[in-house]
Amino acid sequence: MKDLLNNFNKAFENRVRLGIMSVLVVNDQVDFNRLKALLNVTDGNLASHLKALEKEKYILMSKEFIGRKPNTKYRVSGSGKKAFEAHINALENLIKGTQ
Repeated sequence: MKDLLNNFNKAFENRVRLGIMSVLVVNDQVDFNRLKALLNVTDGNLASHLKALEKEKYILMSKEFIGRKPNTKYRVSGSGKKAFEAHINALENLIKGTQ
């Protein structure tokens, strides 16, 4: 049982980070406001979790302007996708009771 827990990625243990990655893995890119609405979190809460995932290089950020308003978009990186898939596989194995 202990070996099953070794494959979990601590970066995805929080529900907000798990939600961010879940959204980004199935979408090419998503802007900050859409993520905030989907996850039902505050600006500050979302920003801190995005920063943590950026630090791990699991997500990439780009900024553009729409008119005079900034628009920040996020997408999953290649290493982020691999790490997230490994984490999901570890969860599935835990549920199934396999390694």
